Amino acid sequence: MRLLMIGGTLFLGRHIVEAALAAGHEVTMFNRGRTNDDLFPSVERIRGDRNHDLDRLVGRRWDVVIDTCGYLPAQLHAAAMALREAVSLYIFISSISVYDWPIPFGADETAALATMDEALADRFDVEHYGALKARCERALTALMGERALNVRAGLLIGPYDPTGRLGYWIDRVADGGEMLVPGRLDRTLQLIDTRDVAGWLLRMGSEQRGGTFNVTGPVRPLTMDRLLSDIAAVTGSDPQRCVVDEAFLLANEVQPFNELPLWLPADQAGMLNVDIGRAVAAGLSFRPLRDSVADIAAWQRENQAKATLASGITMGSTLSRQREATLLAAYRDR
Repeated sequence: MRLLMIGGTLFLGRHIVEAALAAGHEVTMFNRGRTNDDLFPSVERIRGDRNHDLDRLVGRRWDVVIDTCGYLPAQLHAAAMALREAVSLYIFISSISVYDWPIPFGADETAALATMDEALADRFDVEHYGALKARCERALTALMGERALNVRAGLLIGPYDPTGRLGYWIDRVADGGEMLVPGRLDRTLQLIDTRDVAGWLLRMGSEQRGGTFNVTGPVRPLTMDRLLSDIAAVTGSDPQRCVVDEAFLLANEVQPFNELPLWLPADQAGMLNVDIGRAVAAGLSFRPLRDSVADIAAWQRENQAKATLASGITMGSTLSRQREATLLAAYRDR
């Protein structure tokens, strides 16, 4: 398969290129060369900014393009216009955030999408991230039709993760002591190893399958209790868990998903509980969670510096040990 990657050097894109090369696919990368430019020295590169230089792709032919860095509908429209005769399938990495907020539990691909004022759709704003991704999907599908694959990705984990979401819990469990756990131990959440997403995307590309899919996991419900137990099994550390109810956390202005990654209040938790039946039926599979935890832990030991998303979407500061101890003391004394 001849693959054009728009992006390809940060997180998901990096894993896609690694998997494609390992499978023997022919890869061309189109990006600005600003992030991890030393990666994949044998891969053909076309230098350019997607906002200005799409003409550099004219006259070429690929089987599939995978777009990991489209955030504005105008970007998807322009890229689809430039590539609709050059590729057979256009794969766009969208987001679970496309759904109208709060996302209902078990939402499938037919759930209502987020909306926004059309006048604001020409510039990126984190507040409208989901609505912009939804507009990107529409712009792509309008031009590519059944040759568009919209991938509504959930929470991605794995080596090279610039957000450190699961990494926070790996580090926290490894540190031991008394650990604040938000909400309930039996609350469910979803996440997926980026390498599993990469492998599925390449299969979908090889089979020339379009459509729209929620892509997260696992198949069986994952509880916070099981997640922490798997991390404990990998790290060899099993701290004392102090479960703190979300009303207390919110009253003390603890920021969900930022200070305490993987936690959302109950009325927002549908974001981590969507229906993935379509993607599983299309071959999406999952490696054991402990394997992912072990690989992330090893990568974090080698890479202590925390990166930020090239898109400008950054994580806030996670809960410091001092603030955690203060909250635990206050919770006991409430």
